[in-house]
Amino acid sequence: MQTLKFKTNINCGGCIKAVTPTLNGEKAIQTWQVDTANPDKILTVDTNLSVEQVLALVEGAGFQAQAA
Repeated sequence: MQTLKFKTNINCGGCIKAVTPTLNGEKAIQTWQVDTANPDKILTVDTNLSVEQVLALVEGAGFQAQAA
């Protein structure tokens, strides 16, 4: 298990609600959270997935992300 961090454009409760089904639906993600108070909107993910796999999930949910 590793902890990955990403800068995102997930910036409000509505955005979190929109991405929740995608991230919660991935069995390889143990926990995740978005720090919307941080200017970079940091997404922290505890997972066995690669950086690229998490990026693909976030982008598939309609948001932008880059490794922090």
